[in-house]
Amino acid sequence: MILLGYLMALIVGIFLGLFGGGGSILTVPILVYIMGVNPISATAYSLFVVGVAALFGIQRYISKKQINIKIGLLFAIPSFVGVFASRKWILTALPDVIHFSELFALTKDTFILILFAVIMLLASLSMIFSWKPKASQASNNYIMIILDGFIVGIITGLVGAGGGFLIVPALLLLTNINMKEAVGTSLMIISIKSLFGFLVELSNPIDWNLMLLFTFLSIIGIYIGIFVSKHLNNKVLKKSFGIFVLLMAIVILIKEIIVNQLPIN
Repeated sequence: MILLGYLMALIVGIFLGLFGGGGSILTVPILVYIMGVNPISATAYSLFVVGVAALFGIQRYISKKQINIKIGLLFAIPSFVGVFASRKWILTALPDVIHFSELFALTKDTFILILFAVIMLLASLSMIFSWKPKASQASNNYIMIILDGFIVGIITGLVGAGGGFLIVPALLLLTNINMKEAVGTSLMIISIKSLFGFLVELSNPIDWNLMLLFTFLSIIGIYIGIFVSKHLNNKVLKKSFGIFVLLMAIVILIKEIIVNQLPIN
């Protein structure tokens, strides 16, 4: 199963290379269900994988000057606070058993996986329907940018996802930057806040060999994906991948809410 997990890491990178994002949404399920990592550690490892992958993805946008550093920092700084708050205080404050009754038991691990599955559902729908709001012509709404950055930071800290599908629409609606600049700026934000979130975890036990090998294979996959993307119809592939992520999210929800709640004879 470990070898299968590393193979999936390569596939995660390929999807990242193909679409510029989205593939990392599979990192946590792979680490938990295939490689046997507990959900809290898996979200921490995912922050590292997502952060490093975003750093590699950002290169093409830097060369084309499609990054708004001012807006990026304005969004990223409150995201730091959100990530720190969720990893340091919210997760540690959650009891191991959040709710228990004869019908349903909600543990911390189950809560994290259910929340992650909901994020997967939202991400999959954004890929399937390719929802792209029109860029705003109004002046930058700095207060809403800061608030949105904080909220996305909390979500990132809890589930270990980059949140690009949340950041890009927010940048388009709250600022006057265009679509390509929004994508480039979102990668900057994702890399900074994800790696910052991982730094919070350095005091906890980390399987460095597993995490670094997973990340290395993902990076190789990114370059494979970038090469393959020149010869394929990305729109069709992205919708297909979105459907796959949607099915994965449904499977996780069924497993955590129904199957794992069944009594063991």
